[in-house]
Amino acid sequence: MDKKHRQLRFSLAYFFVALVGMWLFQVLIFQPLLIQAQEVPYSQFRQDVAKGYVKEVTLGEERIFFTLYDVGEPNAPEDLPADRAGYTFNTVTVPEDKTLVQDLLDAGVQFRAEPPGNGLLVTLLGWIIPVLPFALIWYFLYKRMGGGQHIMSFAKSRARELTGELTGVTFKDIGGLEEVEYELKEIIEFLKNPEHFTKLGAKLPKGVLLVGPPGTGKTLLAKATAGEAGVPFFSISGSDFVEMFVGVGAARVRDLFEQAKKKAPCIVFIDEIDTIGQARASAGALRVNDEREQTLNQLLTEMDGFEPNQGVVIMAATNRPDILDPALLRPGRFDRQIQVSLPTEAGRLQILHIHTREMPLAPDVDLERLARITPGFSGADLANLANEAALLATRRNADQVTMADFERALERIVAGLQRNVPLRDEVRRRVAYHEGGHALVAALQPDTPPVHKVSIIPTAKGALGFTLQMPEEDQYLISENELRQRIAVLLGGRAAELLIFSEPSTGAADDLQKATQIARRMVTEFGMAEALGPVRYVADAGANYLGEQLMLRPEISPQTQAQIDEAVRRLVEEAQETALGLLREHMEALHEVAETLQQNEVIHGEEIQHILEKYTHD
Repeated sequence: MDKKHRQLRFSLAYFFVALVGMWLFQVLIFQPLLIQAQEVPYSQFRQDVAKGYVKEVTLGEERIFFTLYDVGEPNAPEDLPADRAGYTFNTVTVPEDKTLVQDLLDAGVQFRAEPPGNGLLVTLLGWIIPVLPFALIWYFLYKRMGGGQHIMSFAKSRARELTGELTGVTFKDIGGLEEVEYELKEIIEFLKNPEHFTKLGAKLPKGVLLVGPPGTGKTLLAKATAGEAGVPFFSISGSDFVEMFVGVGAARVRDLFEQAKKKAPCIVFIDEIDTIGQARASAGALRVNDEREQTLNQLLTEMDGFEPNQGVVIMAATNRPDILDPALLRPGRFDRQIQVSLPTEAGRLQILHIHTREMPLAPDVDLERLARITPGFSGADLANLANEAALLATRRNADQVTMADFERALERIVAGLQRNVPLRDEVRRRVAYHEGGHALVAALQPDTPPVHKVSIIPTAKGALGFTLQMPEEDQYLISENELRQRIAVLLGGRAAELLIFSEPSTGAADDLQKATQIARRMVTEFGMAEALGPVRYVADAGANYLGEQLMLRPEISPQTQAQIDEAVRRLVEEAQETALGLLREHMEALHEVAETLQQNEVIHGEEIQHILEKYTHD
């Protein structure tokens, strides 16, 4: 049991011991002393009743409590003894006295019966129930403060401190980011040897902002920088600053910077800084989160207050740089922005080597080919690919991870887990022609990625089949003709259904969505519509790493919007006509591919090429 839980257990035990102690004091000491001080003989009580001195009586199981009239009260006797007037007394109960109730009625005394006592449990509940709400409030405050710390611990930073070597990460654990490493090595050198820079008047950047798509290794780079420099590393998330209590975020920022100054030289890493660094509302705008803005203001103040060359570097990561406050990005705060991009083919090969160095790989594993057919994969995606391959090999009790495991893992990541869902013969036939249409249109066009595998086995992502294409190289520019061919491939399945079954089905819904999205981007972003000219019609949202769809500019007229829709429709229709034409010319190949799929459920790209070559030569 850790220290926090031991403290909590001790504190709760102490609370209940104190509660029982208070009850015992009341029952065993306070109440007996009070009763003993006011006790009179039973005969005295009966005399007082007979003389009319008694005003009210409480009849209990063991004792009788009675109060005398006070001097001057209505119905008070003239001979009422002044030294006892108005006081409450008690005496023991005498069960044998059967006339007591009638005598009280005759004397006009108000009386009531005390309910029977219920022992220890009821008494304890009588204490606990009123105190319980306060105990619960105390308990949750106790947990929120981290186990009985002082109430001011709310303002303490939640940053986790590690020394450089304890981060467990250096640049040898990162691949595909040579350009980024080169820029960060300058930071490392300054932390190790600041005099080398200050002698020429150079100043260390106060802040380094790592921006890029998710999974590219921004957090890993920050840890590696601290690991290489061997300096303390403070790690905290942007959400750790913001609390329900006003002013807590700003106080935590102050505390974080105070800790960093004491540990200088060091690195402070703020992950997901967009949580607190969003642009502040302009004058007259709706106020959304004043606490977040106070936290941001305090962060800006602390960064601006740093003395030059103090040896504290603030690193932050975000995949939404477009929403950050401009004051956060100005020189003197986050002086340097480092782009952490998706790895190239060479970078992907390095990452695969890193994530497979502890794996027993079979001789047929070709990491170079895996790096070549995974463009667009981030470092996290490649780590997941290697892990999935190892899991597949483990499930079949293999001693080594083979290339087939990697290929199945890649298919699982791209297409989803295959499901054993029985399909009716007519559905299987339609799916076979649909996927065969995709594959043939892709194979018959020169500028599309080669087909790797076609399957009509349903997947966990809801597809009844898939056509997997694997590019042979990274693409940095895409021509208009290549985009048109991509749309034609997407509509190849629908075109095959139109040719064979004379009607489409709902199976092309996802294909239509992707095709329409490409066509709309061609028209609105890339200026590839002749009728609309080389004009960009979408609003500029800055760097877009989350794949968010851009919106049209608000000043676009309804007539222009109608022209955009017409241009999009024309592009999609032309691509469908292209797919229909290709499939009509190669109808025999389409039939054979579909028949092979119905028999085997799977066909590979090499088989499709052999089928096409056979009918082309004939």
